[in-house]
Amino acid sequence: MNAKILDIDELAKRARQLCGASEKLVATNGCFDLLHVGHVRYLQAARALGDALAVGLNGDQSVRELKGIGRPVNNESDRAEVLAALECVDFVTIFPEKRATRFIEAARPAIYVKGGDYSSDTLNAEEQALLREIGAEVRILPFVPGYSTSELLEQLRQTIK
Repeated sequence: MNAKILDIDELAKRARQLCGASEKLVATNGCFDLLHVGHVRYLQAARALGDALAVGLNGDQSVRELKGIGRPVNNESDRAEVLAALECVDFVTIFPEKRATRFIEAARPAIYVKGGDYSSDTLNAEEQALLREIGAEVRILPFVPGYSTSELLEQLRQTIK
């Protein structure tokens, strides 16, 4: 197993170590089903905001709940391995829940990042409350237009027809 892929308890331990060393942990989360250049640019920009980047990865069941039938295309262990291969990603933690609350609680990031397809109004209220409680700065990074897993899948469907 890749040393960057951590269970939730190991993530919490590493996060405490970073905090104790006065290093800034940045966290984000998502499905990252078919990794594309929009994801890579987003993750690089997130990593540039701090000293380490933790990525919470929705497990297979939560991706199905969020995205519907036929998703994820790639299983959670494959998606985690691909994310961990990126230089800008320091830690990957798979979480089974639909919401990232438990991941955020474990990471306790200094900065929590979401993509431009979110706004402060559309972030989950429970996640927002937890982020306020731990004092995390929330940053919304600009959406990279023209890159979407759903759009890629639709293009593939049209090509196959």
